[in-house]
Amino acid sequence: MATARRHRGMIRPLLLSWSGGKDAAWALHVLRQRPDVEVVGLVTTLTEGYDRIAMQGIRHAILQAQSVACGLPVIEAWMPQRASNAIYRETFADALARARARWPGLRDIAFGDLFLQDIRAYRETLCADLDWTPHFPIFDATPGYTARLARAMLDGGLRARLSCVDTTQLDGAFSGRDFDDALLRDLPAGCDPCGENGEFHTLVHAGPMFAAPLSIATGETVLRDGRFAYTDFLLR
Repeated sequence: MATARRHRGMIRPLLLSWSGGKDAAWALHVLRQRPDVEVVGLVTTLTEGYDRIAMQGIRHAILQAQSVACGLPVIEAWMPQRASNAIYRETFADALARARARWPGLRDIAFGDLFLQDIRAYRETLCADLDWTPHFPIFDATPGYTARLARAMLDGGLRARLSCVDTTQLDGAFSGRDFDDALLRDLPAGCDPCGENGEFHTLVHAGPMFAAPLSIATGETVLRDGRFAYTDFLLR
């Protein structure tokens, strides 16, 4: 028993920034393979009025279903529409404070960023200001990484749909499509295979991080801000 307690004491608890998309989901899968950390909860930013995850456009009800599927509670950070960076920081700080109140001593948070150094630097600065330690379990800036990662995700059983497309970077007709082999073949040259430059965002509905897949139905696709093609998904 004492040995078990010492072993548990070596495990670092982590909060995971959860977007509802493939990268956050794969980060959870990777973290769960490590013996030195344990993801205890998720934190997600949602937009008031739309009742959806920011950027991905995923419905709150699907977020809740994802939370159940991966067996983790979610700390919800609600922001007004078109929030400034100052409001984002304040909202995120409040969510982290609530997480720490729930799990006293928690001070580590993981992100599913892939290779953008400026985004990583922003998160590192924000976390330092808030007395949190950031982790980037699937970050790798070497050439060709995201092509290999996309292949690993699909081979590992992850299933996702494109929930948002930036039509200034990619044809809006891609919104709603499966993230699969056909999509990777059809992406134009210069489009990152994982959409890391913001070309597209995804909704993950199945994979090794879920106890059971989600059953989703496809709704309408709408263009917002004259730029972003959002495809709505609903639980069946």
